[in-house]
Amino acid sequence: MEQILTTAALTSIVSLTLLEIVLGVDNIIFVSIISSKLPKQEQKKARRIGLLMAMLIRIALLFALGWILGLEKELFNLKDIGLPLEIGFSGKDIILLVGGIFLLYKSTSEIHQKLEGHEENVSGRKTASKLSKAVFDIAIINLVFSIDSIITAIGMTDNIIVMAISVVLSTIAMLLFAGSVGEFVEKHPTVKMLALAFLVMIGTLLIAEAFKVHVPKGYIYFAMAFSFLVEILNIRMRKKSQPVDLHDEIK
Repeated sequence: MEQILTTAALTSIVSLTLLEIVLGVDNIIFVSIISSKLPKQEQKKARRIGLLMAMLIRIALLFALGWILGLEKELFNLKDIGLPLEIGFSGKDIILLVGGIFLLYKSTSEIHQKLEGHEENVSGRKTASKLSKAVFDIAIINLVFSIDSIITAIGMTDNIIVMAISVVLSTIAMLLFAGSVGEFVEKHPTVKMLALAFLVMIGTLLIAEAFKVHVPKGYIYFAMAFSFLVEILNIRMRKKSQPVDLHDEIK
């Protein structure tokens, strides 16, 4: 019996860890883009703080499951306040709505800066304040992603220890790959723009979820993966089409 329970627990840990990593992709993208605005020496620090913060928030939320489940209770209905729409809002919906609006604002601001060329240089005394601002932005969006992630995890298992282990393992995996993802996104401007477009889509999805419009996440992740694959092919094609330096060819 103990062996069966152990096997079941291990299976749940592996499944939940993979799920947390997949659900954490948008978090890694957001953390990478926000940290890329900092000086080179501060970027790694911001990524680590952001992802460790995500882990701590999620573990803290695990021990507040009663509060998390309470967030799904309806607080008010739009019809009750005189609007011609019968849509109920819970605590979770309000958090998703605020988080979606925040994500849309940050993503569109970044896209605007990229297109208009108003990139902000960070140096000297401003570094500490910029790091604090980056950590604050990361904390807000971590809270939104964490609540969504924990509610999804509750649907798979009711074992808090299993969920906590999965959160820690997924965070370690994300810490290992966050640097590479950040460097790759920063190195390729078109990929960074694509990543920002993903965040706009995710922000829109969060707002839609708040208004009870449920879009299967599988469609979103498939669209992201397909777009990313096409962009990788474009990058490879651009490299092949670049003119060969005769000096290098002689060497």
